[in-house]
Amino acid sequence: MEIHALVKRKRRIRVGKGFSRGELRAVNLSIKEALKLKIPIDPRRSTAHKENIDALKSFLAKILKSKGSPKSAGKIDEKVERKG
Repeated sequence: MEIHALVKRKRRIRVGKGFSRGELRAVNLSIKEALKLKIPIDPRRSTAHKENIDALKSFLAKILKSKGSPKSAGKIDEKVERKG
């Protein structure tokens, strides 16, 4: 499974290099956890777009439902549930 961030630039939307720290914070993921899940991170970005946050939430839900989920998925599931 791959996931891509969207970046709004000059009145157009394009695929970005990764998710911002703010977007990861919104779904309660640390940078280490995101790297373990192979989620791309772009430390230069400072914006948090709602579309990317929704994409991360759905990506995490798919990972948690899959049989081959990582060992840290239980921790991530608890964090997502607490966040709401």
